[in-house]
Amino acid sequence: GYNVDLQYADDDIPTQSQQIDQMITQEVDVLIIASIDGSALTGQLDAAADAGIPVIAYDRLLTNSEDVDFYVTFDNYEVGVNQANALLYGLGVLDENFEEAQDAPEETLNIELFAGSLDDNNSHLFWEGAIDTLEPYIEDGTLEVTSGQTDIEQAATQRWEQETAQERMENLLTTHYSGDEELHGVLAPADPLSRGIIQALQNDGWGDTIEDGLPVVTGQDAEIASVSLIADGVQHSTIFKDTRQLADEAIVAAEAYLSGEEPEANDTETYDNGEIVVPSYLLDVEMVLEDNYEEILIDSEYYTQEQVDSGQL
Repeated sequence: GYNVDLQYADDDIPTQSQQIDQMITQEVDVLIIASIDGSALTGQLDAAADAGIPVIAYDRLLTNSEDVDFYVTFDNYEVGVNQANALLYGLGVLDENFEEAQDAPEETLNIELFAGSLDDNNSHLFWEGAIDTLEPYIEDGTLEVTSGQTDIEQAATQRWEQETAQERMENLLTTHYSGDEELHGVLAPADPLSRGIIQALQNDGWGDTIEDGLPVVTGQDAEIASVSLIADGVQHSTIFKDTRQLADEAIVAAEAYLSGEEPEANDTETYDNGEIVVPSYLLDVEMVLEDNYEEILIDSEYYTQEQVDSGQL
């Protein structure tokens, strides 16, 4: 029952700015924006506010503006917690109930840390959730970040690019693992980064699968190529964020504004965008492993088994 103007900017900020300018000129009734750079649209947000157009940030927070009305996303801090717990489980530090494993390795386990793009507010929340979870194990000597690169600025991956992650992993291997040093696991916050990291490890002779020596690598977004790797025992884990639920919640929020009401938030404290705390609706996430991907992704009809087998949609 609505006329929808859906446009993609191909990861180009000026294009996205122009698209939103055009929508405001056309006097749309509500804007749902999945931003490329959450801080790059303040002019457009000002114009939308002047025109009385509500703005819903979709998955990525719009920052440095008071003209953001609502935010629909997943619990991004909890994403980081889940990624860290997946890593700890893969390393044998936690058991299948994510409690301290009785037969945990006694030696210090070497890990490396990757983060997302610094211009994406979600990256910082993923990192905080993961580091808060891993820090006690680093402090007590269970884990060691061999490179010493424990700041988000050192671990960041601009634009979430797979090639950038692969290159950094190659440099880490050359600099810190060229002798007898072992690498046991890598915290990767997104599946493209995971695949780049795995490619670097495989090229350097660390094994083709986890069973034959490949370090444990985490991920996020349950991309079909990575789910296929998980099914094959190559990538250890990913985090599933059901985009069907995200789309549904964005529509609920939009319909509230279109009917003159306010959408219902379940978080009014977390998402400070630098100007205001944006009322938000947070969705739950699920950890995907080799032994549960069928239940989470196949049984829910998000993917088919054929798609997982081929690694393609």
